[in-house]
Amino acid sequence: MDFGGGDDIRFERKGKAGFVTLTRPKTLNAINHTMIRALAEALDAWRDDPDIDVVAIKAEGRAFSAGGDILDIYNAGLAGNPPVGFFADEYRLNAAIARFPKPYVALIDGIVMGGGVGVSCHGSHRVMTENAQFAMPEVSIGFFPDVGGSYFLPRLGGYFGMYLGLTGNRIRCGDALWSGVATHTTRAEYLDGIVERLAETGDADLALREAFVPAQRETPEGVLEAIARHFSRPSLEEILKSLETAASGDEFAARTLAILRSRSPTGLNVAFRQITAGRALDMDECMRMEFRILNRMLQGHDFYEGIRAAIIDKDGKPAWRPASFEEIEQSRIDAYFEPLQDGELPL
Repeated sequence: MDFGGGDDIRFERKGKAGFVTLTRPKTLNAINHTMIRALAEALDAWRDDPDIDVVAIKAEGRAFSAGGDILDIYNAGLAGNPPVGFFADEYRLNAAIARFPKPYVALIDGIVMGGGVGVSCHGSHRVMTENAQFAMPEVSIGFFPDVGGSYFLPRLGGYFGMYLGLTGNRIRCGDALWSGVATHTTRAEYLDGIVERLAETGDADLALREAFVPAQRETPEGVLEAIARHFSRPSLEEILKSLETAASGDEFAARTLAILRSRSPTGLNVAFRQITAGRALDMDECMRMEFRILNRMLQGHDFYEGIRAAIIDKDGKPAWRPASFEEIEQSRIDAYFEPLQDGELPL
């Protein structure tokens, strides 16, 4: 089946299921605009197809998807043509997956980050193998946890989503299952069998129930309690103060504080407010909020500087502006969330 994705994404109809396969293993299946448009077209077609009962998305290679193709974004932004259209289509796709009326099964075997999270973790069924690693690392490059992070992160248990969004830390399948990022865990060797059962029965619950292998939580109870204690604070300033107070005698607090202090002060303030606001918003409202933030980020400094330090020069020494949390003006953070003069994201 051809929905215009070229060699980057493949679509197949097998029995009662429609299958999507990300086919850019050399780039860790980084999501590009071609893939976004093709997947959106496929979902439009399969949504109303009476012969398709379930849709599943999987990937070739050792990663499900390590995120968006940020090098293209960097080059376009520096050329004075920030790719607003790419993000608009991506965010519309994320919202479409969240509201898709049929079971949408993400089979995650390997790394899933950023844009890969957007095409998987809004589905009704999120399956992770023992090889899966999940992260929303956008804050490490001066960005914010987008692709619907404002919707699903605050809905994870124990303020775990705020912790993941502000640190960008990775978790494995046991923590993903415990927190609600994943709905099911299984073994990589069972994925082919799941695909066969989905095609045969069109019944996602049945196929996943048969292959379910419980995964044990990786993070110790004491660390989870510390995460809830520190990251439940009502402001970013109070999270930092809480960690600072505990840091002298607590390795977790000291390590986490060091991570937060290395991040863009602007990006971290935006992320905290975004995740906090998302608790009270539905998915569409979250995507409109993220599109407002995105437009301001693409006009700013820290996103491009973060990519430069991590991907271009690889010096690991971003020069954030402003450089310290003390220099942050809340009025400038407020501006990221203001309505757009040219209109909100149409969904």
